Amino acid sequence: MSKTINVALIGNPNTGKTSVFNALTGLNQKVGNYPGITVEKKQGSCRLNHTTKAHIIDLPGTYSLNASSMDESVVIELLLNKNDKDYPDVAVVISDIENLKRNLLLFTQIKDLEIPTLLVINMSDRMVGKGISLDIAQLEQKLKTKIALISTRENKGIEFLKTCLLDYRSLSKEGCLDITKIDEAYFGNLQKVFPDQSLYKLWLVITQDVNFAKIQRKKVQDATEYKTQPIAHLKRLQQKETIKRYQFINQSLKETYTVDQSKATDYRSKLDRILIHRFWGYIIFFLILLTIFQVIFDWSSIPMDFIDESFSALSEYTKTNLPPGLFTNLLAEGIISGLGGIVIFIPQIAFLFLFISVLEETGYMSRVVFLMDRGLRKYGLSGKSVIPLISGTACAIPAVMATRNIENWKERLITILVTPFTTCSARLPVYLILISLVIPEGKFLGMGYQGLTLMGLYLLGFVMALLSAGILNKMLKIQSKTYFVIEMPNYKLPLLKNVLITVFEKTKSFVVEAGRIILAISILLWLMASFGPGKEFNQAEEIIMSKAKVESFSAEELENKIASYKLEHSFIGILGKSIEPAIAPLGFDWKIGIALISSFAAREVFVGTLATIYSVGSDREETIKNRMKAERKPDGSLLFDLPTGISLMLFYAFALQCMSTLAIVKKETNGWKWPLIQLFSMTLIAYLSALIVYQILT
Repeated sequence: MSKTINVALIGNPNTGKTSVFNALTGLNQKVGNYPGITVEKKQGSCRLNHTTKAHIIDLPGTYSLNASSMDESVVIELLLNKNDKDYPDVAVVISDIENLKRNLLLFTQIKDLEIPTLLVINMSDRMVGKGISLDIAQLEQKLKTKIALISTRENKGIEFLKTCLLDYRSLSKEGCLDITKIDEAYFGNLQKVFPDQSLYKLWLVITQDVNFAKIQRKKVQDATEYKTQPIAHLKRLQQKETIKRYQFINQSLKETYTVDQSKATDYRSKLDRILIHRFWGYIIFFLILLTIFQVIFDWSSIPMDFIDESFSALSEYTKTNLPPGLFTNLLAEGIISGLGGIVIFIPQIAFLFLFISVLEETGYMSRVVFLMDRGLRKYGLSGKSVIPLISGTACAIPAVMATRNIENWKERLITILVTPFTTCSARLPVYLILISLVIPEGKFLGMGYQGLTLMGLYLLGFVMALLSAGILNKMLKIQSKTYFVIEMPNYKLPLLKNVLITVFEKTKSFVVEAGRIILAISILLWLMASFGPGKEFNQAEEIIMSKAKVESFSAEELENKIASYKLEHSFIGILGKSIEPAIAPLGFDWKIGIALISSFAAREVFVGTLATIYSVGSDREETIKNRMKAERKPDGSLLFDLPTGISLMLFYAFALQCMSTLAIVKKETNGWKWPLIQLFSMTLIAYLSALIVYQILT
């Protein structure tokens, strides 16, 4: 019978924890949230041998167990709660060979929790270039643990790590530090109050704001003394603890870890002088983004055309080869056309995630955070706000979650409120279809107009986020201290496996999550478009045929007239017509109005909605793009002309059309006040922007 052990991966940021997680789990991963909170939870599975399987949980990065942010507290809560289903049988602390001294602070803390703890020293392939030598056997004795020296880049040491995990019961639970040496009187009294409890666990419970089961105290005379200590005194004890731990670490590394500086290379400082330069740093970042957006259009055009034509052919094949009827129409016009409206954008979304992953893997993203901190301060943000703002290019939901590492509440609230202005991947399908319809394919200085337009929309969202943040910074009267600390990781070549896994998981998540919504909405829209009340819908053929006697129509024109008339008088047509007066000044007709309403479930539904609407009653073997391109206004002019296209792009650039984002903002701000303010203000900005631009362009 196969058994499963819980393995917790813990480590400082930038130690390669994700690389170890990917090396162990491969594609056997899933992402969710910790119960009750919105910190991302990555889990995976790994078979250690034919009888044992490891359930691996990748905990948020933390520098110590003295948590300063909500995501760091997740680590402590898990390690202190034996009743948690994910409580680890073995803790694996990931360290970086170049920053071993700093990484070992966290290791000694976890070791003192009396959990079997394994030390993994990653990036061993850098030892020679950095002039590092390490006595593994002696260091194991001093730290009272087993050490796995690995290199995820060269795929070395992973099998040995699995062997160590199998043998976790042999790991010593002996701690590294005698906590009582910090203050014998204080900890002596604490031990009297809780005689049967781990002293270091008690110390963490006292000093951290964690959800932990109540501990039954022994009623003795000085039982509450530990609670009456002032916070300043507890802080001083924490500082003493850190000093004691580093004394132990220094002594352990003194004879086991040496660095020959003559062999080390110093290219990082030279690169940093350029990449985080006050002027050239911004220019380089701008050029990188410009290149990314240009490549997104150029590289993905062939697979996109293939997907578009394939879905159109599949829809036509379904209509031709299945028996005529309601089910065939639903399949061809509702499901296939709706899904085609989102699958077509998989190549571009995958390329976007590819480039973001490469920038993160190289260590460049941390430089961007540092670079942007200088300019963001005046807007009430910090460098740490860049991470959610950049993460928002994938999805606003995890981006809002990422604000949990911002300690300052005012900065965090402002970041939460302005992050949805950042162009997310859900907006990408809308932008791409509209840009391809209204922006010509010419070039300016070697850069395509379409790529430049997409770049402009991303920059526009970011600029609006900054302007809104500046206004909120003046309006919000919240006093809180702030500080900014960030580690500059070493530059490294992207690990291909990590990049591919990231692209696969992110793209799959986008398609699966969007696909569920689009499938449901496509079916609902098709039903609403295929049925209607009154004689205008039910007697559409007779009404159009009577007009045909007066005007001469070809068979194809007659069929299209009937389909268009029925659609206009269907349930969905009535809905669209009811809001048309409000959106007509923006250049939108009732069909676009339907797409606007449906896209509140998810922005990317916009394209799928139009694909479904334009497919109803259509027997033409045409692509989505061609059907939209052929759509006309009542006066015979093109519906999707330049003014309407720009108006629509601006509306989607600023509108908060995502119920999931509203829900997550409500959860993060503990109420409906801020999400409702966010919804109405962003919708007003979107409406006014689209109105002004359309009226000017026409």
